[in-house]
Amino acid sequence: MGRQIDCVTLDLALKMLIANQNLRLSVNLSARSIGDGEWRRILDRGLLHQAFPGDRLIFEISESSAMLLPENVIRFMTEMQPRGVAFALDGFGAGFTAFRHLKDFFFDLVKIDKSFIRGIDKNVDNQVLAEALITVARQFEMFTIADGVETAQEAAFLEELGVDCLQGYYYGVPKFAL
Repeated sequence: MGRQIDCVTLDLALKMLIANQNLRLSVNLSARSIGDGEWRRILDRGLLHQAFPGDRLIFEISESSAMLLPENVIRFMTEMQPRGVAFALDGFGAGFTAFRHLKDFFFDLVKIDKSFIRGIDKNVDNQVLAEALITVARQFEMFTIADGVETAQEAAFLEELGVDCLQGYYYGVPKFAL
């Protein structure tokens, strides 16, 4: 069922991007869907559209999913990035991506796992780990996003650390808008 959800999500996202030239969307993706025929047909149709919004599309892949089929993910990234598509690594630091593999991927963004963000203003261990993840991301020229920001104190601390973007309930609940 996950692949069916990925197909419906991709189809809707491409239609929204084509219809609204000011929109940029991040679409969650499982590594298994990359090889799914129906998902790929939907993407290929979008790629053929004259208004294909490659530079406004971000594919977001979790660490665990990327590590299931790393060769497929790397091949797909190599194919899509020249078309302007960006890639985000979700759950960065959660433990699945060995740093030796990180250099083989071509992620444009990393979303630091919320387990390191919660209470970061008070938790010294989270502070050290988040700072290390930010340093690694910068070394590989990746944009950093702190996922799961819920308080003003967390936001202020993360801004001081130099995180590029903050995401979480502190800023608002997720919305669906057409």
